[in-house]
Amino acid sequence: MSTTEQVSEQIRALEELALMDAEVKTLEEKLSEERGVLSALKDSLKKLDDKLQIDRAALSAADKQRSELQVEVRTMTNQIDHSREKLNRARTERESNAAQRELEELRKLIRDREHESVRIDTDMAPVRAAVEAADAERKRTSLELSTKEGAIQEKVARLEVDYREKGGGRDAIIKRLPPALFRKYEMIRQRRGSAVAQTTDGTCNRCNMSLPPQLYHRLRREPLIEQCPSCHRMIYFAATQTVQKVD
Repeated sequence: MSTTEQVSEQIRALEELALMDAEVKTLEEKLSEERGVLSALKDSLKKLDDKLQIDRAALSAADKQRSELQVEVRTMTNQIDHSREKLNRARTERESNAAQRELEELRKLIRDREHESVRIDTDMAPVRAAVEAADAERKRTSLELSTKEGAIQEKVARLEVDYREKGGGRDAIIKRLPPALFRKYEMIRQRRGSAVAQTTDGTCNRCNMSLPPQLYHRLRREPLIEQCPSCHRMIYFAATQTVQKVD
C-alpha cells in the first residue's frame, strides 16, 4: 500500500472514529439523563419521607402532651368534686374559705390546661396540614417512580448494550490507526471534546478560522493529516459532498 493510500485509509479511520465517539458521547449523555430522572425521583421521595418523619414525630409528641393535659383535667375535675364535698361539710368559716380557695385554684388549673390544649391544637394545625400535603405528594411521587422505573431501567439496559457494542466497534477502528496518531487523536479529543476537523474552502469547519493558504494548498494536493493552527484539531481536505462535522 502506497503512502497516499495509507494516509487515505487513516483519514477514513479517523472519520469513523470521530463519528463513533460522537455516538458514544450521545449514549453516555442519554444514560446520565435517564439515571438522573430516577435519581431525582428517589431523592424527592427520600426528602418527603424525612419531612414526614419529623412532622409526624412532632404531632405524636403534641398528641401525647395533650393527652397528659386531658388526664390532668379529669383528675382535677374529680378533685373539684371532693372540694365541693368539703365545702358542703364545712362547719366553720375557716374550713369554708379553705375549701373555696381550693375550688378556685383547681378551676384556674383546669382553665390553664384547657388553654394549653387549645394552643397545642392551634400550633399543630399547620403541621397536620403539611403532613397531609406531604403524604399526598409522596403517594404521587411513589406512583410516578413505580410507573417510570421499569420503563427507564429497560431503556437504560438497551442504551448500555448499545454503548458496549459501539465501544467494541471502536477498538476495531483504533487498530487501523498508527499508535502515535491515535494517541494524538485522544489527547486532542480530551482537550477539545472532538479531535477531527475538515476543510473544503480553506476554512476549518470546527473553529471557522481561515487556514494559512500554503497549508490549505498542501491539503488539497494530496491526502494529508495536519493540525489546524487555530483549534489544533487534526484537519484534512474533504470534498464538499463528503464534509462532516462531528460534535
